[in-house]
Amino acid sequence: ILFFFFGLCAGFLRSNLSIPESIAKFLSLYLLVSIGFKGGVGMAATGLTPAVALALTAALILACVIPAYSFLILRRRLNSFDAAAIAATYGSVSAVTFITAVTFIESQGIAFGGHMAVALVLMESPAIIMAVLLANLARAKAQAATPGSTASPSISLKEVLHEAFTDGAHLLLLGALLIGYITGAPGKAALDPFLTSIQKGMLLFFLLEMGLLVARRARDLKLDGPFLAGFALLAPLCNAILAALLAKLFGLPLGDAFLLTVLAASASYIVVPAVVRYAIPEANASLYFGMSLAVTFPFNIVIGIPLYFLVLQFFWG
Repeated sequence: ILFFFFGLCAGFLRSNLSIPESIAKFLSLYLLVSIGFKGGVGMAATGLTPAVALALTAALILACVIPAYSFLILRRRLNSFDAAAIAATYGSVSAVTFITAVTFIESQGIAFGGHMAVALVLMESPAIIMAVLLANLARAKAQAATPGSTASPSISLKEVLHEAFTDGAHLLLLGALLIGYITGAPGKAALDPFLTSIQKGMLLFFLLEMGLLVARRARDLKLDGPFLAGFALLAPLCNAILAALLAKLFGLPLGDAFLLTVLAASASYIVVPAVVRYAIPEANASLYFGMSLAVTFPFNIVIGIPLYFLVLQFFWG
């Protein structure tokens, strides 16, 4: 986390410090493989138990509820396209935030299920699907209200789903998860030095790069008044509370409840922006991308993760 701060400082000072783009991409791919593979190994060890089913059900509920109520709130102040894009961003999840949370919970010596990597995958797409449907509805209304309108044609949901599920980051996570599940403990033993011993060092450089990137984005970010800035800070807290209540209701253990809370509180800045830029071209990309990366991501990394853990630890005992 201190290296994330260091990257922020270097970025705001306009230093020429940078991580080469190809290396930054490798670090991202490595972390996705690491978390996916270890999640698959964990799934192979436990199998599909009632506890696993409950955790994944909770993840799916959150993935549907969060973008729905986010859209209703945002629609009061924004047009339908921007509201749908931002709702999709906050209804989906951040793999980097999740990886940081996994490292944090491991340092606390608290167990968690490998199936939480599956929850990460499950929570990626429902918000995207909902946003595309809302955008298509908005286009249809615009065309109906204005005869001869030149509004953009509706985007095929099939095309969007293909774009989402073949996105490189998403596909790599799924593939690593499946391979980890197939190979199980022997596969983990073979790759253990690569996936465990150096993971924190890789995360260190990746968070340094994220600090530099956030600083660059923050300088260019121009939010329309306090509403969007407030949403970017309050949405993670509200979503975290909802996830914690659901985890308590479903009787999830502390480790799983914590990771579910972090997932719900996070916002996507990789997969969703890449898909939404194609699926909802009418939306202002600087809003949904800037809010998630320049505001919500650093808030969760610096304040959110330790805060969620302390609160959950108090209520879980």
